[in-house]
Amino acid sequence: MSSPDATEHKYTNRLNHETSPYLLQHAHNPVDWYPWGPDAFAAARDLDRPILLSVGYSACHWCHVMERESFENAEIAEQMNRDFVNVKVDREERPDVDTIYMSAVQRLTGQGGWPMTMFLTPEGKPFFGGTYFPPQDLYGRPGFPRILTAVATAWKEQRAEIDQQSRELTADLVEGDNLLGGQPDSLLSPALLDKAYQGITAHFDRRNGGFAGAPKFPQPMVLDFLLRCHHRTRQQEPLALVERTLQRMALGGIYDQLGGGFHRYSTDEVWLVPHFEKMLYDNAQLAQIYCRAWQATGKSFYKGIAEETLEYVLREMTSPEGGFYSAQDADSEGVEGKFFVWTPEEVEAVLGKNEGFVFNAFFDVTAQGNWEGKSILHVVKEAAETAVDCGLSVEETAEILDEGRVKLFKAREQRIKPGLDDKVLTSWNGLMLAAFAECAAVFERADFLAAAVKNAEFLLNQHATRDEAGRLRLFRTSRGGKAHLNACLEDYAFLADGLLWLYEATFEERWLNHAKEAVDTILSKFADETPGGGGFFATSNDHEALIQRPRDWDDNAVPSGNSVTVDVLLRLAIITGDEAYRKPAASILRKLASILEKHPGGFARMLGALDFYLDGPKEIALIGDRNSPQFRALLKVLRDRYVPNHILVSSAGEPDSALPLLQNRDARDGKPTAYVCTNFACKEPVTTPEEFAAQLS
Repeated sequence: MSSPDATEHKYTNRLNHETSPYLLQHAHNPVDWYPWGPDAFAAARDLDRPILLSVGYSACHWCHVMERESFENAEIAEQMNRDFVNVKVDREERPDVDTIYMSAVQRLTGQGGWPMTMFLTPEGKPFFGGTYFPPQDLYGRPGFPRILTAVATAWKEQRAEIDQQSRELTADLVEGDNLLGGQPDSLLSPALLDKAYQGITAHFDRRNGGFAGAPKFPQPMVLDFLLRCHHRTRQQEPLALVERTLQRMALGGIYDQLGGGFHRYSTDEVWLVPHFEKMLYDNAQLAQIYCRAWQATGKSFYKGIAEETLEYVLREMTSPEGGFYSAQDADSEGVEGKFFVWTPEEVEAVLGKNEGFVFNAFFDVTAQGNWEGKSILHVVKEAAETAVDCGLSVEETAEILDEGRVKLFKAREQRIKPGLDDKVLTSWNGLMLAAFAECAAVFERADFLAAAVKNAEFLLNQHATRDEAGRLRLFRTSRGGKAHLNACLEDYAFLADGLLWLYEATFEERWLNHAKEAVDTILSKFADETPGGGGFFATSNDHEALIQRPRDWDDNAVPSGNSVTVDVLLRLAIITGDEAYRKPAASILRKLASILEKHPGGFARMLGALDFYLDGPKEIALIGDRNSPQFRALLKVLRDRYVPNHILVSSAGEPDSALPLLQNRDARDGKPTAYVCTNFACKEPVTTPEEFAAQLS
């Protein structure tokens, strides 16, 4: 999605010097865009104009539409330049800015989304806003020029009312931001998890999987919580709901049947028609839930989807230096989904008439199509049923389908691809680092492990520095070798989580030490230490001053910084034996208890952390030579089963380790040995896979 050469354009604005592909897309609009920063606010004060803040992201379809319709329109741009100071923000680079003003839009309109259009005073206080505005009155929405005229007129003639509204709205944002404020500590129990399960599943679509209504989002954190419920209660219903969803998604159009990886969401209830962008964070979390479903069921189908998803990331979303790119666009050649859809004739041109007929029957490629006259590949029947319909054996059919996928993928590679957002975000890379590390360990994939190690080294070399106190400090984003912008809570938390998974995959304590450094920075720079406060702010105490210091609570498309921080703190407390890590995590869980019960769907990752906290995690230490068959056999016992609440350490990577869980533990009779403890009680050390499996059960 990098911007075309500036010589092709009549206009060039200040965004031409940015690194964000989204901002660079707007660098040649006739709008006099500013990036977010002091220059924009100084101009607004000097000119006595309101700020027009436009927030979006590179893979946003309606962001592209509004750009074409309004920001590339010379007359609308002239109106914007005359009456406003115009600021463009990439929400993925600046989640702090996005969070504040999206909350304002939701309070003003009752809904949110992108593109977000917000009008601010020169002090940054919001007073009016919305999302997408068409170029003229349309869809029941006022046209953008009408909005611009009304706001500019009000700014000149109703300044007192605007100032009053901006003060009240800003005060409301600050007051409503702290979910912990004024809440007493609550007692925590498994009953809370049971009530959360009931609340979540009340809206489950038992026919199609996922949650009733359209659009449908994958919600991997909710599925992970359901899988935990199955493990905790041994009831089959939670597992059945997870399986129904994972199967329907993987067979539907939301999954790229040729190239692997998931699109952003489904526009319908049956997972057929996706919104075609692919986001790094979705694929990271979905790879993990499919991996865990394989552990819980042993079904190779889930393993295949997890592996194909990460293979897609390696192929198309990984930089030569080891960073993971952010997104692929929904559009190619200006048309949404064009890259991914087929006609029967296109399929037969690649596979031939006979094999094309079989492929089209299996993937529902028809003359009328299932989306705008063409067909989105999805699976509508079993291969055995297709074999009967086509007069072939199951083996012949499977071979045609497998070879057909390869051939069509190669043919599709000749098409013009969707745009690539090639910026590297620390937080999303942390999510993908965790996915590669976990799947590398579970599936014994050396290529996945190499990718995880390379990514961790890239982030710690290119996205990290040290402050004057020697603390680890992170940058939010990089592109083209330039890292910049202060990192947010989620950057530190997600990276720490990924590094803990990488430690478990390698037993190299350097990863554990870096995770601890990231968490120590969270504790020193992000903690809310105000009386009656608690939890962690989304920004550090030396971050740029905004109209409020936002907090990051609910789990949406990505988990909240607070949820992952609680999870990581609880794990580090056990690994290090340091109570200073457990206390803030436990305090947040107690204070959130009533909210977790009332609104469980918005706090699924936090509920997972609560499950860990209540369960008494298994503390597992493996002693011995990791290259020996006996050690690998013990390790495989754990990796092949779903044990969500465990801590694994080993002397295999560090023979002289000082980790408390490894102290005074030797190999029994010279054999690799497993030690399992729970709630301060340890079982007898064991040396055979059978004994180890019994203790894990």
